[in-house]
Amino acid sequence: MLSPAEVDYLKTQRLARIATASLKGTPEVSPVGFEFDGTYFWVGSHSQDIFHRTRRYRNITSGNRRVSIVIDDLASVTPWRPRGIKVSGDAELMDHDGIFGNGKYFRITPRSKASWGIEPQKEGRWTTPKRPA
Repeated sequence: MLSPAEVDYLKTQRLARIATASLKGTPEVSPVGFEFDGTYFWVGSHSQDIFHRTRRYRNITSGNRRVSIVIDDLASVTPWRPRGIKVSGDAELMDHDGIFGNGKYFRITPRSKASWGIEPQKEGRWTTPKRPA
């Protein structure tokens, strides 16, 4: 699903934002550490005690497993060059030995993605990300 350039970009990033929603549709966005293993995104916490008390944890484990995760930064401010990847998919709670050690993590299975500013483009040209069908 991700291009080689997108995977290379992800390897340079450590922080993302994850969006979840309650069963009633109340949104929640949180900054998180993440890792990408080539298939799945993994989101956990440096403290398992805190992880189980977060709103994102309650939202996902209560039944709304749909999430979006955004990884982005600025390649340059002069000229202004934002870049990033937005992935939407399904999250499930799993045991994993990841960036925060062994514990519970959300494994996100990507279903769609959009990216901007990562793939090589002609200089001075802005393109709109292609939306999956």
